[in-house]
Parts: sequence; C-alpha cells; structure tokens
Amino acid sequence: MTFLVTGGAGFIGSAVVRELIANSDHRVINVDKLTYAGNLESLADVSEDPRYTFEQHDIGDAGAMKQVFEKHQPDIVMHLAAESHVDRSIDGPADFIQTNIVGTSVLLEIARHYWKNLQETDPSKAAGFRFHHISTDEVYGDLDGPEGLFTETTPYAPSSPYSASKASSDHLVRAWQRTFGLPTLVTNCSNNYGPYHFPEKLIPLVLLNGLAGKPLPVYGDGQQIRDWLYVEDHARALIKAASEGVIGETYNIGGHNEKANLEVVETICDLLQEQRPLEEGHYRDLITFVKDRPGHDLRYAIDAGKIERELGWRPEETFETGLRKTVQWYLANEKWWKRVQDGSYQGQRLGAGA
Repeated sequence: MTFLVTGGAGFIGSAVVRELIANSDHRVINVDKLTYAGNLESLADVSEDPRYTFEQHDIGDAGAMKQVFEKHQPDIVMHLAAESHVDRSIDGPADFIQTNIVGTSVLLEIARHYWKNLQETDPSKAAGFRFHHISTDEVYGDLDGPEGLFTETTPYAPSSPYSASKASSDHLVRAWQRTFGLPTLVTNCSNNYGPYHFPEKLIPLVLLNGLAGKPLPVYGDGQQIRDWLYVEDHARALIKAASEGVIGETYNIGGHNEKANLEVVETICDLLQEQRPLEEGHYRDLITFVKDRPGHDLRYAIDAGKIERELGWRPEETFETGLRKTVQWYLANEKWWKRVQDGSYQGQRLGAGA
C-alpha cells in the first residue's frame, strides 16, 4: 500500500516513516512543510530507499495537497503534521490555529474529494482507504488526584492553545466521518520521548543542558505527572491502528509509565552521571526550579486497554529501558543535535506568559 504521512520529518512522523520503510513493503510519501521542528536528517537512513518519497508542502495549501493525492494515490493517510509545543502555543497561538485547525480542515476536504472520486474510478481502493488522525491526550485536560485514567470517552477539557487546537482538529475529523462518511479514525497518545526529539521538549532539553553544564529547569515543584511513551513503540501502534483499526473509532495509546517531571529529570541526571560523569559534583546539582507555566496541567495518564485488547498492541519498552536508549542515542549522535541547536532554537525559555 501507499502511506501518505503528513509531518513525516517531525519527531513522531519520522519514527513512523522509518518504521514503515524498515519493517514493511509499503510505499511512503512524506509531506512536510519543514518548519523549525522538521528535520530531514532524521530520515537519513531511509532517504535513498526507492519506496520513500519526500514532498515539501504546507498541508494548508489545498492546490499542492490535491496534486500530491492525485500523483501518489494514497491508500492510507496518517496525519501527524501539527504545531505541538505547549510553550510555543502560549507565546504565539495563531500558528497553532492555522496549522492544527485550518490545515486539518483543508486536508480533510482534499481527502474527501479524492475518496469520492475513488468510489467511481476504483471502488476496491476506495473501500480500503483510511484517514488516520494522530492527536494527544492533552485534549482531555488533566486528572484530579493520583487515581483515574483517560479513556476514549473522557470529555474534552483542553487547557492550552495547543491542546484546544488539537481538540478542534479531532472534532473536525469525527464530523467528516459522521457527516460525509469519510473513513477516519483517531488516536490520542501520551507524552513521547526517544531519539531525534527536538530539544525544546523536557527530556532532550534536560539532556543537552546537562551536557553543556547549564541549569536544568523544572517547572513549579516538578510534581506534574505524565505517562511516557517511547516513540518507536508509538510508531508501531500508529501503523497498527492505521492498518487494522475500526473506522470511526478512537484508540488511546500510552506507555504505562507515569512519572513526575522531577523524577524524570533526576533519572536523566543519574544516567548522564553513569555514562558521562562530571569531574566534580553531580548533574542533579544543576536542577533549578523555575516559575510554572500558565495553565499547566497536573496529571495525564492513559488507559491503553482498548488498543491492547482489540488490536493486540503493547509497548515493548519500559521507561527505564527507553530512557537509557534515549540517553545513549544523544550521547552517540552529537552531530545531529548540534546541527539542530545551530538553528532557530537555542534552549531558551518559551511560554512563560505575560
């Protein structure tokens, strides 16, 4: 089959592309605008494969996307292209509305007309067509207290411009399925981590700040809890959902790894101290508590039972094995992250609010 992956040069998207090329016979069309977080170097291992094609376009460009659909005739669309960083959404929400809401609506319309045409020209291909929208657990808001989990029926209560824009796009995808019959499905994931992660997010930021001897910023008291999912586990889950999931359904994807942010930072410090020890002191000495960001959700936790029961997916990595692999990857791939750091992001604080 032909998979059209939007945002395939991003963190999760590139993991999906690498997984498809490495472990399937499918063709992959990667559509990415190449904003600050898009990095083709994350795809160096697959870039010369004859089953891989890159198209640089904005998903909000209807003309360009129509040409991509007509040229490549996809069987499955995996829509990952999105502005994704909460702190950036606080500093500049307009980009999130444009890409995540308007861009998704444009893509849905292109996909709908493409699918309707297939119904007339190639009914068997039309019958197998799917539009898979990849979203986040942040659309659910946060959980009160240490108990309870997000399920596929948890009401939406987004807290940030980012999560609100993703919630909006989720609603659009479901509306196109209910109103127009477009064969869509949605997945909502917990926090991802792993190789090739853009260093504005917590784990790579702490890693690289630590290696540079810089302060390791922890918001508030560091007790915000996240469910951590290794990105390669997520990629496998996404491909399974896109290929085998039931049209109209939602699947939550989580790693079964609830950790407080402070514990995550301390674990990174311990791994760095083990693998690249400081001559004096400990990486934990660099931990610095900073003012919390506005609207910071306290706890996210995913109930991934549905995708486990119905599609047979389970994460292969524990938090301990995944984080160790992540630290080792950053230590071994200094060239990749130094080139990223030479670009538009230098580790500065984002999203502090007015």
